Amino acid sequence: MINHKSGFVNIIGNPNVGKSTLMNALVGEKMSIITSKPQTTRHRILGLLSDENYQIVFSDTPGIIEKPLYGMQTSMNKFAWSSFEDADVILFVTDVFEKYSGTENVIKSLIETNKPKYLIVNKIDIDKNQVAESLAEVWSGLVSFDKVFYISASAKTNIQILFDSILDDLPEGPPYYPKDEISDKSERFFASDIIREKILLLYKQEVPYSCEVSISRFKEEEKKDGPLLMIYADIYVDRKSQKPIIIGKGGEAIKKLGIAAREEIEAFFGKHTYLDLNVKIKENWRNDDRMLKHFGYEE
Repeated sequence: MINHKSGFVNIIGNPNVGKSTLMNALVGEKMSIITSKPQTTRHRILGLLSDENYQIVFSDTPGIIEKPLYGMQTSMNKFAWSSFEDADVILFVTDVFEKYSGTENVIKSLIETNKPKYLIVNKIDIDKNQVAESLAEVWSGLVSFDKVFYISASAKTNIQILFDSILDDLPEGPPYYPKDEISDKSERFFASDIIREKILLLYKQEVPYSCEVSISRFKEEEKKDGPLLMIYADIYVDRKSQKPIIIGKGGEAIKKLGIAAREEIEAFFGKHTYLDLNVKIKENWRNDDRMLKHFGYEE
């Protein structure tokens, strides 16, 4: 009889190094939103991969911010640092463009932890100067990693090799979650994250980072043509001047946003969707404890 394995595999690193892309590649589902903009992931998201003989709980965390400017960013850092506490395997993700001095807080935490830790050098598919291996040598002088992997999360290069190693290093144990679940997050969470992803993609400069999305209603109704998801979402902005930007001239911008978000939501849930977007102003919400709790940044 094969013994069952289970454990937490926590993915950490700086913003925009490909942590979310890596988790999506490992889990095989789009669990975390992916854009080219930093600070895309704001919450700790668990992706569950289960088989008859194992359950791997992958954890995607916000990129570590050395000097947080808002209460929101402080909360994001809490999500990131919590990954050191319950990890069975730590995946530290960097890429071929990053450089560290060795004095960063994350380096200190990596040195202090006794958990199995992998160095993941990402984006080797665009490593034109072939610096990946030399970077790994530099890293070996900073932290004693148990294993080193050169990958491309977007192209899924060496992902299977990485996965096999993770499975080998997992401890034996029972599953943490029901085997048919794919995440600890609710359907409302994924709907709001998809809308926020489209905001990041469609709007420029500071505006996307000043937005948060809250689902006020999420209900499935039976219609003549089959089930229809009814989703009502509130987009919160930080300043009055940002509301007309989100809406756009004649409502064109928010219409474009709604179409893009609805198509992605329909693809994710596999159901026809009615999406209603409403823009609200809550000045300085990123430093408002009550609003941060409402958005899930604080317990």
